[in-house]
Amino acid sequence: MKSFWFIGLLFISLTGFTQIVDLSSPRAAYKTFYDNLSNVENPDVRSASRVIYTQHVFSRRKRVELVGDLKTYIDASGITIISDSIPDDHKYLDTLTDKHEYTVIEGITLQKIGRNWHFSKNTVNSIPDLVPKEVISEDSLSPKKPIKRFDAQKQYEAQLEEIARMPVDLSSPYATVKFFSDNIHVSPELASRIISSSDIPNMDERIEIVEKLNRFLEGKGVYLDLDKVPDDPDYADSTKSNVHTFGISYRFAEIYIEKANNQWLLSKASAEKIPELYDTAFPFGSDRLLKYLPKGGRGELFGLYSWQYIAIFIIVVLIYLIFRFLNWSISFLVTKILFRFGYREVARKYVPSIARPIGILCGFILAEMATPFLQLPIKVAAFISVTVEVLIPLFATLAIYQAVKLIGLYLEKMALKTESTFDDQLAPIITKTLRVFVIIIGATFVLRSLDVDLAIVLGTLSVGGLALALAAQDTIKNFFGSLMIFVDKPFHVGHWITTTDGIDGIVEEVGFRSTRIRTFENSLITVPNGRLSDAAINNYGLRAYRRFRTHLSVTYDTPPDLLELFIKGLREIIDKHPHTRKDYYHVYMNDMGSHSLNILFYIYFITPVWGDELKYRHEVILSIIKLAKELGVNFAFPTQTLHMENFPGQMSLSPTYDTIDKLEPKLEKFFVEQSKK
Repeated sequence: MKSFWFIGLLFISLTGFTQIVDLSSPRAAYKTFYDNLSNVENPDVRSASRVIYTQHVFSRRKRVELVGDLKTYIDASGITIISDSIPDDHKYLDTLTDKHEYTVIEGITLQKIGRNWHFSKNTVNSIPDLVPKEVISEDSLSPKKPIKRFDAQKQYEAQLEEIARMPVDLSSPYATVKFFSDNIHVSPELASRIISSSDIPNMDERIEIVEKLNRFLEGKGVYLDLDKVPDDPDYADSTKSNVHTFGISYRFAEIYIEKANNQWLLSKASAEKIPELYDTAFPFGSDRLLKYLPKGGRGELFGLYSWQYIAIFIIVVLIYLIFRFLNWSISFLVTKILFRFGYREVARKYVPSIARPIGILCGFILAEMATPFLQLPIKVAAFISVTVEVLIPLFATLAIYQAVKLIGLYLEKMALKTESTFDDQLAPIITKTLRVFVIIIGATFVLRSLDVDLAIVLGTLSVGGLALALAAQDTIKNFFGSLMIFVDKPFHVGHWITTTDGIDGIVEEVGFRSTRIRTFENSLITVPNGRLSDAAINNYGLRAYRRFRTHLSVTYDTPPDLLELFIKGLREIIDKHPHTRKDYYHVYMNDMGSHSLNILFYIYFITPVWGDELKYRHEVILSIIKLAKELGVNFAFPTQTLHMENFPGQMSLSPTYDTIDKLEPKLEKFFVEQSKK
């Protein structure tokens, strides 16, 4: 079988279809053009057409037609061009123009483009005007005779038919990729054999697809490393359920070859996808700009020509200008909008951090679009292209990550407008979740650009998951503790809580791992959520009322009627205060102490806020003191007094009290005055 392929390839070589055309000098280029067309038995119009630079004329059929017309013109003009008189120097320089060009005859000029010599662009453009419709014969009296044109198109179509029938070696992924690499620059017609005629029946369309594929791969810097291509005819991709496919490049999974009828061919899906990929690399038909860019140059340094260095410098300057413009315009517009709505501090603090990565991102997108036009060496283009493909998702992630901060601020501000504290707790959790999500997605795109197999990464994580769980069991416990706190809602941000562990303070933040509590000494305690989920929590922040319980101690010499009147006044203080619970309070004579009569004063304030409770306590206590002063009730305090009621010749020391008839008006007067206040 192998000997058959060897004989087939030998036949191809002998028939000239894989022959590398020689365009190394003006003489070699002209001989390639004229001698291939002068072969009467088997003219090779394909080889002759390569003297026309592809970026000057993209259409293959048009190039074939032009070289046929040019030969017709030369033959009809009667000018004999001796090829040996044309210089054979690869670096030939016209001393008059100081350019690498040579004029064969007037109107026909060869020019060095890159490392090869081709017909100049002016020559190619003028060929249709050079060919006359008729010429005068040697006998001036005879009528004009039409010129018989050289039928290059017919010869070309015959050669295409012969190419379609010849045997080629496509027995393995290695053989197919090598066949494509060896022939795409020499004979795109032959390279098109990697596409099945049953998938794309039209041969011209197949040729166009492989040429676009080659131009796309070169522009994107995709290097076909044959050492990494398997040479097994039965190769199966283990990452795709062991199907017989092979991806040409990890960067473009859409392009792959597959085994069909014992041959490895470009898949139909890839062949149909290539024009779309080509349009993304050269949008809006920008590939036509390649004809205006030189292929080579006069000077070469580190593999690049001088015009390429100039182009790179221009692109860098454009990237910088775009960055500065977008950074300024985005900052200006967004800041102006935020200023209008009163977010001055937010605009100054957060907008620049978002505008910068967006400007850099747009600059790198421009660099990615410009790289295919530079015609850089494949490895240089690969380095630049891969670097840009990594930096684009990196800065996109950074821009979105910074934008999430603005979303978090908006959610927190909206939460402040509601009475519930649940959304105050939910807003920072949503913000943190979005940040983690953005980082994970961005890391996925970056790793994909670096050819990191995500399946292997995920597999490694799953294998190490058990060890990770054992090593980080406290972290996992805290995470699930956070979920329990979030679901059960034992407390919210702003609640005053105490725990069985002695923690006492106001909840400031509930995170994924821990909760921060501000103590009344103004210190900050960070408590793992796993610990809080297991603790008994006393949530003072969920109280609808705040209790006030005290004993009012009065002296033993207070008359019972005065005590009853005083207690009646205390109850009226409770009823008249706007923030006390009216349906549940207790004011009674409760105890007879060693030095006082004790009145139980047990009430509730309608407020969950400690500061409000202090204010209401202040108001009630002052009202009690004023009432006692008005009625003449004396508060007792622990003292020991030697009391002598009577002394000879002295007034009695025992206090005297007004009757109840006189005291009741005083009580009414007191509450009238209180109501006026």
